[in-house]
Amino acid sequence: MQLELSPEDAAFREEMRTFFTTQVPQEIRDAVAERRELTKEQIVESQQVLNAAGYAVPHWPTEWGGQDWTELQRHIWHDEMQRACVPLPLAFNASMVGPVIAQFGSQEIKERFLAKTANLDIWWSQGFSEPDAGSDLASLRTTAVKDGDEFVVNGQKTWTTLGQYGDWIFCLVRTDPEAKKQRGISFLLIDMTSPGVTVRPIELIDGGHEVNEVWFEDVRVPADNLVGELNAGWDYAKFLLGNERVGVAPVGATKRVLAQAKEYAGDQLADPLVAARFAELENELLALELTVLRVAAHSADGKPHPASSVLKLKGTELQQAVSELVVDLAGPASLASGAGDASDLPGWAHRATPAYLNLRKASIYGGSNEIQRQIIAKTILGL
Repeated sequence: MQLELSPEDAAFREEMRTFFTTQVPQEIRDAVAERRELTKEQIVESQQVLNAAGYAVPHWPTEWGGQDWTELQRHIWHDEMQRACVPLPLAFNASMVGPVIAQFGSQEIKERFLAKTANLDIWWSQGFSEPDAGSDLASLRTTAVKDGDEFVVNGQKTWTTLGQYGDWIFCLVRTDPEAKKQRGISFLLIDMTSPGVTVRPIELIDGGHEVNEVWFEDVRVPADNLVGELNAGWDYAKFLLGNERVGVAPVGATKRVLAQAKEYAGDQLADPLVAARFAELENELLALELTVLRVAAHSADGKPHPASSVLKLKGTELQQAVSELVVDLAGPASLASGAGDASDLPGWAHRATPAYLNLRKASIYGGSNEIQRQIIAKTILGL
């Protein structure tokens, strides 16, 4: 089965393809293609190139930098960006806090933050998970107590991805300890240079520093930094997480890695079992792509479709399956992880294991896959 585009959408795809392959610096695209870690400067530069052309936040309202595109065009934009090895706009800015501010923030907060958020002049961090509040996020214990025109924040957030680069952090905080746990939460914006904010690194299994813990000790935050209504933060969090789960079905990127894996395989493709693994993954990626299109078509009112949990679940499973295939193709050479340029082995082989290990996180972040199965059972299957 192949997707057939209208002439207009085919021309749109060609426009996106040309832009991504000619305007984003080649060294950045090469780093993505080789699955090397990008620097903060490379991530910022790439997003600012996109934003200057109006391609960083097309799903936002047009008055704040969005595009009046169809859902199919947004899918094409997302897919072609991944195929061209262009870094996706920073999710914390583009897909998380930006849409929340645009939907629920005051006019003052919109004017203060949205343009800088789209252009990555502000690097946002996500302050949701806590040591005892991960999948059960509503059990969070970080408090924000009103004191005059300020909130005083105390608590801890963990697994803060790229928090070492953060300028600001959007946090879920408990503002009413007496209310039902989902109803006593607010959505607060906190300057990470504020006194009392401490960021501490967490080393991952692949040896990298990608996540952090963030501590708040009597951090004073202006009350004007509250997004929306007091104690309504859980509703905003559900809106945000729905957008996040739609974005974690990286069909284009997974297709690209799978195509690279075919090149790596070489003579191994003559093995029927290896060929069958490729065929199965290609078919499942096509099924996922069709589901992405269906979800996009039913999310036009701005409310995430329940099937976004299917995208999160299947998208991360396929990411992990492809990374495991690459490790298997590398064989013993995959044990050379960390050898870097000192190794005579192909770069893809000694990067296979770190990529595989790093992607173990994919079935956890954005709501664990176990939680997604529960959401699917309840909201889609009615069990």
